[in-house]
Amino acid sequence: MGRATHIPRQLTRAFRVSAAARATPMAPLEPHNHLEPVYAAIDDRLTTVRSKLNRPLCLAEKVLYGHLDDPEQVPVRGETFLKLRPERVALQDATAQMAVIQFMASARPQVAVPSTIHCDHLIAAEVGAVADLVKAKDQNKEVFDFLASAAAKYGLGFWKPGSGIIHQIVLENYAFPGLLMIGTDSHTPNAGGLGACAVGVGGADAVDVMVGLPWEVKAPNVIGVKLTGRLQEWASPKDVILKVAGILTVKGGTGAIVEYFGDGVDSLSCTGMGTICNMGAEIGATTSMFPYNDRMGDYLKSTGREGVASLADSFSEHLRADENAVYDQLIEINLSELEPHVNGPFTPDLAHPLSKFKEEVVKNGWPTELSAGLIGSCTNSSYEDMSRAASIVDQALSHGLKTKSIFNITPGSEQVRATIARDGILNTFTEAGGTVLANACGPCIGQWNRSDVPKGTPNSIITSFNRNFSQRNDGNPKTHAFVASPEIVTAMSIAGSLEFNPTVDTLKGPDGVEFKLHPPSGDELPSKGFDPGEDTFQPPVEDGSGVDVSIAEDSQRLALLEPFTAWDGKDYENLPILIKARGKCTTDHISMAGPWLKYRGHLDNISNNMLIGAVNDHNGEINSVRHVVTGDYAGVPDTARAYKAEGLQWVVIGDENYGEGSSREHAALEPRHLGGVAVIVKSFARIHETNLKKQGMLPLTFADTADYDKISPEDRISLVDLANLTPGKPVTMKVTKQDGVVVEVTLNHTFNDEQLEWFKAGSALNKIKKDLGA
Repeated sequence: MGRATHIPRQLTRAFRVSAAARATPMAPLEPHNHLEPVYAAIDDRLTTVRSKLNRPLCLAEKVLYGHLDDPEQVPVRGETFLKLRPERVALQDATAQMAVIQFMASARPQVAVPSTIHCDHLIAAEVGAVADLVKAKDQNKEVFDFLASAAAKYGLGFWKPGSGIIHQIVLENYAFPGLLMIGTDSHTPNAGGLGACAVGVGGADAVDVMVGLPWEVKAPNVIGVKLTGRLQEWASPKDVILKVAGILTVKGGTGAIVEYFGDGVDSLSCTGMGTICNMGAEIGATTSMFPYNDRMGDYLKSTGREGVASLADSFSEHLRADENAVYDQLIEINLSELEPHVNGPFTPDLAHPLSKFKEEVVKNGWPTELSAGLIGSCTNSSYEDMSRAASIVDQALSHGLKTKSIFNITPGSEQVRATIARDGILNTFTEAGGTVLANACGPCIGQWNRSDVPKGTPNSIITSFNRNFSQRNDGNPKTHAFVASPEIVTAMSIAGSLEFNPTVDTLKGPDGVEFKLHPPSGDELPSKGFDPGEDTFQPPVEDGSGVDVSIAEDSQRLALLEPFTAWDGKDYENLPILIKARGKCTTDHISMAGPWLKYRGHLDNISNNMLIGAVNDHNGEINSVRHVVTGDYAGVPDTARAYKAEGLQWVVIGDENYGEGSSREHAALEPRHLGGVAVIVKSFARIHETNLKKQGMLPLTFADTADYDKISPEDRISLVDLANLTPGKPVTMKVTKQDGVVVEVTLNHTFNDEQLEWFKAGSALNKIKKDLGA
């Protein structure tokens, strides 16, 4: 158990009265949405909650419980389903397509809360920023026009292609201490670096909030991470989360919020805290948060939000944990002793202290030559990140060295790009041989048209990104992707080797003189202020009734949704197993990104990628499963379509932490569309389990995980007594073996009463439409 500091108190009635008379915009781009009522409402709700709980609260609890739809509810961590009222929804263009299509089906005229769409996922990296952006705008014009017109019609803000990555834009413009927001991207928690409780969700959850309904989540446990000391020399905020990932693993944060506290927090920059929260998605955490401090205040002021900083100062008692707040788990990290880390390959939780990394590279036979180094992305693209990386490049250039590896730089936003261009940082990178990519996700999400290494060739890359699953960045299963800070990535790219340790090793210039790199340095915030760059924002309009949002009937990229059929009240009998997935099965395995992103608005077309990356336990192959009737082998989606055409529903069997990774709801929509009814696994990642429920499927877990090994791909599955399915009551699965023997297996579920209504209605959207009379 861990304990935080600070004494709780309630805000005075005088504050709440005076707050009502002031008008501080939550975001300068939305001057009519004021912050004072938000803080006053949080204060009122917490007064009620405290009277019932009568104990100290963590920061996470203060923000969550301060947004309860019904503050009379008594929340219990890990048990109670909370209904919450977020202030904001953020959508990235890949997931926004399906979210908007679902919102359109609700027939609501306008979004009920401030919402934005960000065009960052559909821009592929190939040549460089200018050419890549021109090409992306042309190739994706249909989708961008659809999203822009939908934003205009329904009252959303629209950030055009080239604006930047959603999470950096949110941090620069919309996040504030105490905010509760949801976003249709798993790295939405980035805003926790500014004291927000920001949670990644599927599009159906976003639609709930956009139509005016509360958002539901099980009250998370809270993992406390106490930080002491100060980072030294080559260590960076990225190394904090790389260390935590090694401790908690990719599923250790499931069902929990990670809350940082301790005197070490004040030594971190606001954007550094954002980096830590961003990559908290890799441990399965609901979100990550930091308490409000002066570093956040400085960032708010530098991004034109002085009023927000002032109000947050007045509200600070609600923006940090109470004294004696108790955590469900405690981790302590002394920043003064933390060394740089390199995590990977193939999973973001395989953590290596830099001093031990060379030894691991040699021992495991990983390719030592570094083919590419990439910095930026939503995780590490701040001004501070770029200036510190540039300080390493400057040293190399002064000795006549350029990067040996391909070196790509992704600015996080147009504001960051314009500012580092003005201050000469971009020129430093290009002088050393670097290529500046568009202000977009690019290689981080697989949008990398890579040509330097043939597919299937073993090679190593190192990035400052967040996720490094097999094939994640370039579609090559033989690419060994490692994750580190931008500074370490830059140093290794100059050396061209994974074996280079800049803290102890030397480089040799063209003159033969050896030199050692000095630790990186850089400014937290630009001394000349931020340059906003090109204006790429389309503001929301009050009345979009005259705007037409059209989808061509023959479009291959966009299609309106056909409602899923409601449950017929019968048991599922004698169903085939489409695939028994072996080992890690992330949302990248279930619904790949990269070239498939173009179909995110067309459910039938994108369903052709369903589970094509999963390993079939039967034969150890990917995208090769056996039809239980014909005996023929074919791709997973092909076999699913065959079953659907024959009127056969089917199930999927999976391993641990099934569906980890991205928030993409397509990983749930596709199985539902192609005839799946249940996914039965050892354990689920949080977002994917919710997404399956939202689409009317049954996410079920083995009561005894050893039962996974009892299932063979040729077995038939029956799920019985579903008419009596109730919260907390296990489901009986009857497994019919090929010899006719029937084995009973107990399955658990986490449905509550309302979620069971989604199942019965066929989907949460069906239930919403019925309730709204649409």
